[in-house]
Amino acid sequence: MSLLRYEDLCISFGSGRRERFAVNHLDLEIGIGERVALVGESGSGKTLTALTPLRLEPEGAKVSGKILWNKKDGQGTVDLLSLPIQDIREIRGREIAMVFQEPMTALNPLFTVGNQIIEAVQIYQPLISKADCIDAAIDLLKKTGIPEPERRFHAYPHQLSGGQRQRAMIAMALACKPRLLIADEPTTALDVSLRLQILDLLKELQEESKDQGGMGILLITHDLNLVKHFAQRVAVLNQGNLMESGLTKQVFTQPSDPYTKALVNSGPVRDLAPVMPLAPVLLKTDDLSVAYPSSESSSWFKKAPPHKVLKKVSFSLKQGQTIGVIGESGSGKTTLGMAVLGLLGDSAAEVSGAVDILGNDWQKLKPVERRAMRSSLQVIFQDPFGSLSPRMNVMQIVAEGLDVHFPKLSTAERENRVVDMLKEVGLDRSALTRYPHEFSGGQRQRIAIARALILRPQILVLDEPTSALDVSIQKQVLALLTELQKKYNLAYLMISHDLAVIRAMSHEVMVLKGGKVVEFGDTETLIKNPRQVYTKELFAAAELT
Repeated sequence: MSLLRYEDLCISFGSGRRERFAVNHLDLEIGIGERVALVGESGSGKTLTALTPLRLEPEGAKVSGKILWNKKDGQGTVDLLSLPIQDIREIRGREIAMVFQEPMTALNPLFTVGNQIIEAVQIYQPLISKADCIDAAIDLLKKTGIPEPERRFHAYPHQLSGGQRQRAMIAMALACKPRLLIADEPTTALDVSLRLQILDLLKELQEESKDQGGMGILLITHDLNLVKHFAQRVAVLNQGNLMESGLTKQVFTQPSDPYTKALVNSGPVRDLAPVMPLAPVLLKTDDLSVAYPSSESSSWFKKAPPHKVLKKVSFSLKQGQTIGVIGESGSGKTTLGMAVLGLLGDSAAEVSGAVDILGNDWQKLKPVERRAMRSSLQVIFQDPFGSLSPRMNVMQIVAEGLDVHFPKLSTAERENRVVDMLKEVGLDRSALTRYPHEFSGGQRQRIAIARALILRPQILVLDEPTSALDVSIQKQVLALLTELQKKYNLAYLMISHDLAVIRAMSHEVMVLKGGKVVEFGDTETLIKNPRQVYTKELFAAAELT
């Protein structure tokens, strides 16, 4: 029996000749207790399809067709598109819950994670006591795999890692025990082992819900490996059109549509140039450590010890080399990148050890000297939309670094450099006057790459550069980064939880756990013969061994 059924769903924007259909005559069904995955490239209409049952589609969207919802206790079906918004509010959370892709914007920064989960628990059980609410919230945090749930309960969203914030979001969504869970990229910020843990958790909760009829799950994702492990059925969208749907195994092993075939075969390809034997060391760290003041209360006589996030990390990065950094969420990967970039100085972090950039002690440089060296050390962040100013067009974004480091360039020289750089990353002159919201996710990441490379840096820190991209666009961006590395002999410090990406891009791999380096070595050697149990578990979860 169907729990939710889309019938001839159309979602469009604009009118007349300018009308554009984002979802076009979609028919899709999610059964009671069933797990269905919706896959496709960026802009295919996946998220719009997920938002519409809760009437969260963007302003200006025109929606037609039907979305039939099976009411409780066999009371028949109701078309969600015909219900007044006050009735939809009664369904949101209680019957249909959603896990959003970006937890930092979905969580309230002014309240602790625990209080936000308590709020969700109270919606489902309004008569429950405050103490029981706290216990339930901590239990949910524990179930979703957050370490030290009692301590994390009192943390604010900014005090958690990206993966921990996503798990807190999942805990909130599950607090009301919904009949349907819509999960829009719920594991984007999680490492591979935690991805499988979260999906196993969802399966367990789905099994527990059989007494209430069974919870259905609609999974929106670009991670095809997860779909294979999790979904019973899969539907493939392309530019708003349903290309193919069926049992997961059948769609992956015998795809009938050419688009599906291309999507299934879009994994990253290893095409690295070897590192020259006498290549100079461009970046070196020696016993690099980072600690933050403890959130635990101090006594009059004893100060609480600082929380150590990074513990004596040492490595050397050569010209033309890529070192991949992997580990679970909270292992210190992003902190390592920020420490190398010197972006922790204005925070409460205590940084010790040495960071050597192009033969200079980064920690001892004066602000003016460090600023001058910024052109040699650039960064590409995980979320291109969040790292690009929405108020600046592409010309202004890409040329910003030139204005700082090469202020004497004429207007014509400045524009020519920007145009040449855009061509390098696969964009043309027409992009100059457009703004970030006018581009797809893959195009925005190309703009971010152009902004970093226009200064001709020697070192690039890549912090999850493809995690927000679908597999086909990810493959294109990785191929671009490989090509640019060969052309300009760049050194990459690549931080990622996607081990397939690390395998394709890295000469050497550093494995972090709890801020410590537990294993370091040649990528292929380490993948084939990992020594530590922790590393073996990471690779097994990603099916690389």
